[in-house]
Amino acid sequence: MRILIEEYQYNVSDVHDVLYGIDPMENVEGKVSIHYVGYYYNPLLGDCVFILPKVLLRDVDGKELAFGKYQPYDIINPEGQEKLTKEERDFLYGFAVWIYRAIVVYKNDKSNDSTIVYQKMINQVGGSSKRKSNTFLDILLSLIQFNKDNKSFFFFVLKNLHSGLNKINWTRTISTTSAIIQGGDAIYLNPVNKKRKINFDEELLVIFFSILNYIGDTYGFPKEINCNFDLIKGKQFEKYRSGYGKVRLNQIKYKYFSDKALQLWKLCYAFFDKSHHIYVNTSQKEYLLVKSFHIVFEAIIDALVGDNPLPDGMDKKQEDGKIVDHLFTAKSLINDESSNTYYIGDSKYYKMGNELGKESIYKQYTYARNVIQWNLDIFNSGRKPESGIKLRDDETEGYNIIPNFFISATMDEKFRYAIDGIKETDRKNNRYISKQFQNRLFDRDTLLLFHYDVNFLFVVALYGRNGQGEKKVWRDKVRKMFRKEIQQMLNSKFDFYAVTAKEGVSGVEYIQDHFQQLLGKIFTPYDDRGTQRYYSLALDNGEQFAGENATILSQLKDSFYVVPCKLGDDPKTLLPEVAPLAEGIQVPSSFLTMHYLERYLDKTILVGCYHDEAHLNWILGKNDKGTLIYNIRVGKEREGGQIKAHLDKMVVSFVVLYEYGHEHENKYRVFHVHHHAYIKEDRMRETLYPSEPKGNYFCYVFDEEVTLGKLDVQRLISQKRIDDREYVDGAPIFMSGKELIKYRK
Repeated sequence: MRILIEEYQYNVSDVHDVLYGIDPMENVEGKVSIHYVGYYYNPLLGDCVFILPKVLLRDVDGKELAFGKYQPYDIINPEGQEKLTKEERDFLYGFAVWIYRAIVVYKNDKSNDSTIVYQKMINQVGGSSKRKSNTFLDILLSLIQFNKDNKSFFFFVLKNLHSGLNKINWTRTISTTSAIIQGGDAIYLNPVNKKRKINFDEELLVIFFSILNYIGDTYGFPKEINCNFDLIKGKQFEKYRSGYGKVRLNQIKYKYFSDKALQLWKLCYAFFDKSHHIYVNTSQKEYLLVKSFHIVFEAIIDALVGDNPLPDGMDKKQEDGKIVDHLFTAKSLINDESSNTYYIGDSKYYKMGNELGKESIYKQYTYARNVIQWNLDIFNSGRKPESGIKLRDDETEGYNIIPNFFISATMDEKFRYAIDGIKETDRKNNRYISKQFQNRLFDRDTLLLFHYDVNFLFVVALYGRNGQGEKKVWRDKVRKMFRKEIQQMLNSKFDFYAVTAKEGVSGVEYIQDHFQQLLGKIFTPYDDRGTQRYYSLALDNGEQFAGENATILSQLKDSFYVVPCKLGDDPKTLLPEVAPLAEGIQVPSSFLTMHYLERYLDKTILVGCYHDEAHLNWILGKNDKGTLIYNIRVGKEREGGQIKAHLDKMVVSFVVLYEYGHEHENKYRVFHVHHHAYIKEDRMRETLYPSEPKGNYFCYVFDEEVTLGKLDVQRLISQKRIDDREYVDGAPIFMSGKELIKYRK
């Protein structure tokens, strides 16, 4: 077996014959490097060549060394490989098999780019054109091929094994058992069957199928075992692998005479003795190679970590042409409830110990910004994503935290395939934060990036076995670990608080009034308790922000309950339950801000109605946002409905509300308008509206209840009925301050 390593710069003279039939990359200095990974047969040398991934290389004092200690050109040929330890040689046997399996699984997945895979093979035992081989991969493939090609041989052996069984041995039955005489006939209740002799054909088949079972379980090769033998498994099979297999096969070697049985014996013996040669078919063009192995590594990590298909209709190729490696949805970092967020990853297939480049870091931030914009576009178009994820909070204009991560490959120093080795990289830099503004964690431009290492052997083996259950277990473990470790980092860099408005305080109004102070620091990730809203406040605990943070907390505590609440904690267990705001109770006019109509003669004022107490409570904050809001119907086909284009043009300053059917009582409330919004039917249902919405609505959002002095609403509505014969009771009435002042008492 000849060994080459991907992308290593070899001297042409060292590899000229080894690279026969392969097109390496040659530079001006006469060096060549191979940009393939895989397996091919070199007919010039009569030997197979394995091109192994560059993760075997480690930089030691400026030199790239295999296993961190061998010059790659020293171990190309078998004689040079003698300097390898037994553990290293055994590792290379198994490693070649896993690389082969990974390429096969990659090729068989129709969603992958198969144009980078080159195949023409593969080995079969026997045939006219043969070569000697002792590579473990050749042995495994030959065992599998023998099973496929010799079904009739197995059937013939099994048929002979069972012929003559269950026939009664009358001589032994009569001589060893008693008979019952009945009607002159002797009846034997316990006849003796013919005893089977030890059958060495059966034992060889048991060993063969046990090997197939082992390589299927271990390496993920498909198992086709069509027999009912009790196979050798577990610790017993490990005993065979540890030496007993060769011993037992040597004991029964001379029991076989047919060509097929001898061929099968040699294959089984070669499996237990990897140095044993077998003859395999030779093709001048025999290879399984993949170009650009980093694409395969990306596919491996994506199959083990990412979502497939991508969430919310996203595509790996983003609008600006950049291609994201991995994307999945999982629990948000902030709470342990049902809300999720996106996790964005990138695979880094480097030689061991390489540092990330600035370009890679910048590209990862661009991936995240593109995902944020994708999510915004979904909501801006009036749709909802299947995942339910909404990154931007309309109330605070904060953004949920999006974790970004790199995964790069390392090699377990003890060549273990069972240890995943997933951990934060021990490279010089393993955490990055990009931000435009200081002390704004919940800002669109604040992006987190973490760098993890994973044992290359573990992920290649897990991918090669292609067991869906195994992959899911590891996927769940890794996602949980990512979330936990990122939470721990943020909890160490930021002080997190749970915040809820005190009795009689509108949290929405406070945030609007202190918008610039709280922007990027406050977010609403938690589920509400009725109309009680919970906020998360994040403050950078760096010394330079101590004064700013103290001011924010001091002011907040006047209107909010504020308690420390780390990421993952439940604020409902830390904060008191607060009675709903307003609930229809009218504030005495003496406590309200007085606005004189003389100042608003040219302003538009809306006179509208509410239907009942439930509707009033919704207006006063018993909605999903806890805001003061009033809705009017849109569409002339609806009773009292208005044309949206007309509403958009009007700037309404105040809304006067009375109870429908009770205008004669002359009870009303006045609110100052902060802004307006257009709400579609589906969104209206989410606001906890007390009746079933039957269309779209134009809404006015209030910042406070006020007074315009004493108004005669009863006379105003009566006059409207007289002046406008088409007026529908309860329909909104728009008038100027100059018109409304006529109805002031």
